[in-house]
Amino acid sequence: MKDVTKDTILVHAGRDPRNNHGIVNPPVYHCSTVLFPTLDALEDSDRNMLTSVNYGRMGTPTTFAFEEAAAALEGGYRAVNTGSGLAAIAIALSAFTKAGDHVLITDSAYGPTRRFAKETLAPYGVEVEFYDPCIGAGISALLRPNTSVVFLESPGSLTFEVQDVPAIATAAKAVGATVMIDNTWATPLFFRPFDHGVDLSIHAATKYMVGHADAMLGVITCRDEAHWTVVKKTATRFGVCGGPDDLYLGLRGLRTLSVRMRQHQESALALADWLEARPEVTRVLHPARPDFPGHALWKRDFTGSSGLFSIIIDQVPRQALAAMLDGMELFGMGYSWGGFESLILPTRPSAVRSATRWNDPGQVLRLHAGLESPEDLIRDLEAGFRRMAAAL
Repeated sequence: MKDVTKDTILVHAGRDPRNNHGIVNPPVYHCSTVLFPTLDALEDSDRNMLTSVNYGRMGTPTTFAFEEAAAALEGGYRAVNTGSGLAAIAIALSAFTKAGDHVLITDSAYGPTRRFAKETLAPYGVEVEFYDPCIGAGISALLRPNTSVVFLESPGSLTFEVQDVPAIATAAKAVGATVMIDNTWATPLFFRPFDHGVDLSIHAATKYMVGHADAMLGVITCRDEAHWTVVKKTATRFGVCGGPDDLYLGLRGLRTLSVRMRQHQESALALADWLEARPEVTRVLHPARPDFPGHALWKRDFTGSSGLFSIIIDQVPRQALAAMLDGMELFGMGYSWGGFESLILPTRPSAVRSATRWNDPGQVLRLHAGLESPEDLIRDLEAGFRRMAAAL
């Protein structure tokens, strides 16, 4: 589809009613074995294994529909699905690293990304180095001839540092490194990685793409055929694939991504503004707010913001924090985000840094603004602060 907006792509990509008896949504194919009518057909499928319906793990029409929609939305060549966001990160990193390589990973990356790099890549002979997410073009000083991957996440997990993606990508390309980014926070609607020099865009589709907290899914969209071929072969060797029902739920979730993201954005900004005025809150960490240190970069490169941000409150005794969190009626405590439900989670950024230091002594709370009424969410938070004060 050419010359249409992302809203229209979301509705029409990855479906073909004319080849499905006029049915609007593609069917779910539950498949392991694929039968071939002739030896020629079998051998032709083997020759085109990466793109044909050859075996259930390699892909089905359900698989290809989701991947087609994701790639169209992101503006990439093709996509590869996985069974979770972490699987997508692991496959992407594994695809472009080998023993003796050096990789650079932002110090603000998702915790499981760090663990995979340190506990899986490093023991196999890959040197893993973490870098300051605010380094920008200064990353040139860390690049080596054997740097094979530069991994970004912008905004960063927990503390939301915004990276200068074009500057980092330009420097990385000078040494031939593959540039990949975890783009889950912004979704393809609010940040276009391929327009900024990135080679692979990675999503925990579990989150905003699925949008309903009921499926595990990841996706890697590739800039060009060469990168896609490497990623697809790696996923095939690892036996990685999403389940058919989860792929269908991911495709269904994409249809409403745009309208949901507008609500997540609006609600999160309303909450952030209200929280900034609260006496308990010392800082609001939201890239779309003018007072955030990375706001200028966010404004330059992004077209919107999602529902995930953090606040810092004064350090309080555990029983006071528990009094606040245990009694929340609308904000649940859980380790995911991106669904229709609002979430709140205490975090410790200082425990997951190595290249930089997190020196703020306050308690960091990560919030996800779901699709509830912002007024109701504010009342829930207000009641929580009252419980916390009463427990001091």
